[in-house]
Amino acid sequence: MRIKLHWRLTFIFYFVFILVLLIGYFYLIPQLRLYFEHSLKNNIKNQLFLDKHLLEKYLIDEDTFIEDADAISDRMGEELGIRVTIIGIDGVVLGDSDLSKEELKYVENHLDRLEIKKAQENGFGISKRFSRTVKKDLLYMAVPLGKDNSLGFLRFAIPLRDIELFEAKLKRIVFLALLLMLGFGLLLFFSLSSYISKPLLEMVEIAKSYAKGNFLIKPPLRLKDEIGELAKALSIMSEEIKNKIEKIEQDKTSLDAVLSSMFEGIIVTDKNGEITLMNPSLKNLFSINNSLIQGRRPIEIIRYIDVQSIVDEIIEGKQKFVSEEVKINLPEEKILKINGTAIIRDDKLEGAVLVFHDITELRRLEKIRQDFVANVSHELRTPVSSIKGYAETLLEGAMEDRKNLSEFISIIYNESNRLANLIDDLLDLSKIESGKMEMLLRPLEIINIVKKCVNILENKAREKSITVSLDIPKNLPKVLGDDKRLSQVFLNLLDNAIKYNQQGGSINISIFVKNRFLQVDISDTGIGISQKDIPRIFERFYRVDKGRSRQLGGTGLGLSIVKHIIQAHRGQVWVNSELGKGSTFSFTIPLV
Repeated sequence: MRIKLHWRLTFIFYFVFILVLLIGYFYLIPQLRLYFEHSLKNNIKNQLFLDKHLLEKYLIDEDTFIEDADAISDRMGEELGIRVTIIGIDGVVLGDSDLSKEELKYVENHLDRLEIKKAQENGFGISKRFSRTVKKDLLYMAVPLGKDNSLGFLRFAIPLRDIELFEAKLKRIVFLALLLMLGFGLLLFFSLSSYISKPLLEMVEIAKSYAKGNFLIKPPLRLKDEIGELAKALSIMSEEIKNKIEKIEQDKTSLDAVLSSMFEGIIVTDKNGEITLMNPSLKNLFSINNSLIQGRRPIEIIRYIDVQSIVDEIIEGKQKFVSEEVKINLPEEKILKINGTAIIRDDKLEGAVLVFHDITELRRLEKIRQDFVANVSHELRTPVSSIKGYAETLLEGAMEDRKNLSEFISIIYNESNRLANLIDDLLDLSKIESGKMEMLLRPLEIINIVKKCVNILENKAREKSITVSLDIPKNLPKVLGDDKRLSQVFLNLLDNAIKYNQQGGSINISIFVKNRFLQVDISDTGIGISQKDIPRIFERFYRVDKGRSRQLGGTGLGLSIVKHIIQAHRGQVWVNSELGKGSTFSFTIPLV
């Protein structure tokens, strides 16, 4: 149970106050009793000596003293309110204020009483004892009477009960006073503790507001004592905390911005191998939608044992740096380069950080480069070998053979053209892919380009009895394109349509508007393309029928050049084909 500060202060003050009062009470009561008893003894003693002098003054002889002793004791006892006894020199009780004359006859001799003995010896005697005569505890004081103490003794007796009653009354009075003081003290200490705790409670509430991020409230600097110093320190601390939080937030914002903008995926774990941070790139890379990733192991989120193994190797201290390539299949096949390193602070392992680099494209380009080198080498080897072989044949004497000379030179010429075409296509493709080929985009009427390309290939189509038809509406809108490059596209596609067509086949060129684009379809009745070859038909050096393609003089780069030119025009190119029934190559060009 939580007890408030001002109540605790009240209890502490009140407890100390009660403790002081109790100590004072138990110390004061005995002291007051001793003081009262001492004062009472002194008063009685003084009264005793005063009455001694009066009696000695008025008592002339022994006979008068004995005769009037009882009356004198009665009168003195009545006036003083105490027991007064007059005893003869022989110890016989001559008068007693508490006894009648008849009762005096039976009173014992008092010469052996302690106070009488002391009075005989010292001129004053005092004692406490139980009186068998009056059946009470009494305080006795006695003095001798007469010149040379020859007449007898005067004795006063006070009941000790009176002292006890006074002590009890005194205790009641002091107790009531203590109760009043306790009540007043409770109110006083409650007010005092409230006054003391109020600024502290205010600072507690202010500190709570600081904990919630509200630094607008400042503690009041009313006092110049320790509480005032505390308020001042709290105010300074709030400014420091505010500045620190602002800096941390700025750093966190900067870090979040850096992590969010990083293409590489990042994951950070603590020393137990549990995730503490994962940037958006990594979530996108592994299609992670679950927001509850902190405190979980990588295998629970990423689901790849290779990633968990890297974290385990670092956390278990086997290696401080790990670099591995991992292949993943979700949502598509990718190759990742994972670099993991330990987080060390003050020579202690605090966790691990893993950086994921998507090198899928890099590996694809490496494979393309390798394939490209292999394909170029292969494509160059065939014409070069032919040229070299026939040249060697001629040098070895075939030049004298007029029958074969013309044929050999014709073969060398054709292979040289093929080699030149291959080099030209390679240069064009290289320029397009590197972005160095300049595209002069301007509004064009595509019908003019189509007719020009058809006229160029008219003789080639006539040789195979292929008819070319145009399905082009009038008043087609203009497109934004490069005349030379679009002509290259049409020439490549029409040339392929003629090469791979049937003898006496047909080619149809259809153009129409579709969704702010102009779509061109070039259909033929040729040999067609199998479905397994269609996804790769636009790759460099890819041929469906390699032997026939080389026989027809193809370089294997035409369709790849077409794809890149169309993409440079912000269009798309694709093919629909059925084996043995022909193909339709389509592409789109944006309208002006």
